[in-house]
Amino acid sequence: MKKIFFLSVLLGLYIFSSGQELYVYSEPASNMPANTISAKVTGMRTSSYTQDMLRIMPELMFGFNKNLMVHVTTSFSNMDNNRRLGWESVYLYGKYRFLSLDDVHKHFRMAAFAQGGYSNGPGHHKEINLMGDRSGVQGGLIVTQLINKFAASATVSYTRAFKPEELHAGMPYTKEALNYSLSTGLLVLPREYKSYDQLNVNVYAELLGQKIPNDPFSYLDLGMAVQFIFKSNTKLNIGRRIALIKRTEDRLMAPGYQISVEHTFFNALKRKRE
Repeated sequence: MKKIFFLSVLLGLYIFSSGQELYVYSEPASNMPANTISAKVTGMRTSSYTQDMLRIMPELMFGFNKNLMVHVTTSFSNMDNNRRLGWESVYLYGKYRFLSLDDVHKHFRMAAFAQGGYSNGPGHHKEINLMGDRSGVQGGLIVTQLINKFAASATVSYTRAFKPEELHAGMPYTKEALNYSLSTGLLVLPREYKSYDQLNVNVYAELLGQKIPNDPFSYLDLGMAVQFIFKSNTKLNIGRRIALIKRTEDRLMAPGYQISVEHTFFNALKRKRE
């Protein structure tokens, strides 16, 4: 029992020390704790083409060590299925942290990530989104700076979509995109950490953009979210994403509402001593 309590306190210290970089719409350069498994379900709702659209994304995340983590995700939606909810896609995400400069109440970290996804949808939109809309691969870099209760993170990435041979409105499918984001997070509660049972509240603001090379298509969205962390291992995220700049209407998953619940199983991957 003492060992379990000690491990729980360690997880609590991790969550409270870096909770303000557990972004809702993007990933930080930091990873989840080593030897942990997290189960997450995300629901996204938007209205497009006079239709209410829903996407549900179950996800498993594995923290193999302090530098490497992997996500496995599938999605269900009613976007291209005659308004009926059906299976849509699966994708794999991996992130490796290669630089960590840690100090008291602050750190600077850099990570590289890669992602591959398969979607059974027609993909007849210019936006390249591997979380359900299109099949393809993506790779990029993340830089994160945390100082006391504030964290900022920047991401740049390149996406290559499949199906370039098909046509959309008489033109070839868009097959590559440049993506960028700037995310900020602030720890609101608790003002002073005393126990891993304390409620942790974080607020986030994130700029999320994409540009198709050699094409007028681009967008810039603002994602705003509040996050509640219960007993240091269960997170509830509530977010709203709105369009700031849009040079096209050709997006399947337009900005809308998002809610997710995540539970972390600490020390789940550690082998038991014989």
